[in-house]
Amino acid sequence: MDLIDDHQPQQERSEPCPGTLYLVGTPIGNLGDLSPRAKSILKNVSLIACDDTRRSGNLLKTIEAKTRLLSYHKNNFKSRQSKLLATLENNKSIALISDAGLPGISDPGEDLVHAAR
Repeated sequence: MDLIDDHQPQQERSEPCPGTLYLVGTPIGNLGDLSPRAKSILKNVSLIACDDTRRSGNLLKTIEAKTRLLSYHKNNFKSRQSKLLATLENNKSIALISDAGLPGISDPGEDLVHAAR
């Protein structure tokens, strides 16, 4: 499983890369703030781990993404982490998102990133 190799130029990488965990920031207020790359990642990864599948489902509906969601939050992160790591080890890609903002700040995303590294 990999985190993005910053030494390889972006244009040479095809995304999403197999076995990669993507940390995708989501807009706090205006959905227009979601970058084209973030939209592409969310539409094309194997799985999206998120705080609340209902709220994230609304975001995905807005950008016309049909990616499977899996809840990953402070109440279930210990039981879900092994499943997410196994997904990465099976060369699937995962996007980790927060309800609004950047994952890994005041949420269990930090533990997943540490375990994935």
